[in-house]
Amino acid sequence: MTKDDCFQLGNISRTHGNLGELSFWLDVDDPLAYQQLDSVLVDIDDALVPFFIQKISMGNKQLAYVKLEDIDSIEKAQQLVGYDLYLPLTRLPRLEGNKFYYHEIIGFQLIDINTGLVGSIADVYDLSNNPLLSIDREGTEILVPLADPFIDRIAREEQKFYMNLPPGLLDIYLKK
Repeated sequence: MTKDDCFQLGNISRTHGNLGELSFWLDVDDPLAYQQLDSVLVDIDDALVPFFIQKISMGNKQLAYVKLEDIDSIEKAQQLVGYDLYLPLTRLPRLEGNKFYYHEIIGFQLIDINTGLVGSIADVYDLSNNPLLSIDREGTEILVPLADPFIDRIAREEQKFYMNLPPGLLDIYLKK
């Protein structure tokens, strides 16, 4: 399994106690959705190494306290601090309606409800609190703000992403 087949769950932030427990920082919207984990993948030197979970308990907000199999001392636990945690994409909770994961919409057709087909979603640039869609329109990149007020609906089965784009946005890219 490669990172392309996975999503980053968070990271191992520090040890917890003296018996090999670890604190996981869960960088997800709903940490409680992961309180029944039985395993995680740890990115060690660009290789995803599986670890089985013996016990997990949720802490404050984004923290989980975890006991991994075969990690039975603080020394072994300290060796894992700082590494990133991954899970297979199949473990992501299913989203519905206008909620989506960025990787999910790559390849969808972007349709402006006023002007029609804009192009294909090539990428999502996750710029701190201001994500942008990169749209490929016959070789021309069009950047579109990915803001909730502009999203009309998502037709997953047809792989279409409908937006109500701000007036004049496409003109910036299409005027010659």
